[in-house]
Amino acid sequence: MTDDVLFLSGEQVGRLLDADTAIASQRAAFTALARGEADLAPKIMRPSRFDDSVVFAYVSRLSADSGAVAKFGSVNPGNAAAGLPTIHAVVTVLDPATGRLAAVMDGTAVTTLRTAAASAVAVDALATPDSADLAVLGSGTQALAHVRAIARVRDLKAVRLWSPTPHHRARAAATLADQGFPVEPVDTAEDAVTGASLVATCTLSRTPVVLGRWLAPGCTVVSVGSFEPTRREADSDVLRRSAAVVVDDPETAAGHAGPIVDALADGLLSEVIALGDVLTGRATARTGPADIVYYNSTGLGIQDAAAAWAVVRAARGEHA
Repeated sequence: MTDDVLFLSGEQVGRLLDADTAIASQRAAFTALARGEADLAPKIMRPSRFDDSVVFAYVSRLSADSGAVAKFGSVNPGNAAAGLPTIHAVVTVLDPATGRLAAVMDGTAVTTLRTAAASAVAVDALATPDSADLAVLGSGTQALAHVRAIARVRDLKAVRLWSPTPHHRARAAATLADQGFPVEPVDTAEDAVTGASLVATCTLSRTPVVLGRWLAPGCTVVSVGSFEPTRREADSDVLRRSAAVVVDDPETAAGHAGPIVDALADGLLSEVIALGDVLTGRATARTGPADIVYYNSTGLGIQDAAAAWAVVRAARGEHA
């Protein structure tokens, strides 16, 4: 029964899903979602009563010629101290015609690559064309992946990286510098953000790591760690100063994204814009070069579906 099923490790996923293919997959995911062409079930996010972990499950389908995809996994914030990814998961892919199992792959690699690629899509759609100074808050797997992905859509001249632990931020900066990126570790989040035209927050913080008063005119902020109501990487001033607040999916963000949940409850926000609507021209986020734009991603199953099928198609071509 499993003779023709693809079983793909994280290393294989990383080889098959190069940065540009990952970015193209995420652009396709958000475009399909905006056009009403994709199937997206509500995601499950269940905090554990036993520790600070969160179990999650996503189910979605991108198109008629790509079958359903499910991802099951866990967020374990304590892994960061051990130098391990905070997200571990498995992705299963079903045949579009029969529903038979088509592939099982490492969901950690899929999540890392599709999350960073989606942020690159958001940067490309929302940031000014000359944005070249990137502040990265975080030093884990996602922080590194974000620098690599954003560099595919903007010519980065400087990258300032901060995280709370000096050893971790120095190690992350050294890793990226060895890969040719102009990265400098800095002592405070404010040092990283001040003067930056791009800010990427890749933490699991429950208290804001980026404050609105630090943001330069024209700055674009991308947040990927505020995926629960209790996690808030950006303070209310970030949203208050933003000309537009963009999210991966308004309904999902209203129930899951901490800063969005708070802003809606406090009356600070009356509406949010879907990234897919910006990509398809249905909505405009940035109206001028001085606008500050905030993008909050909680992560969607449709992103996994698009990325997983890109991996499957590449693997089938590789094995052909």
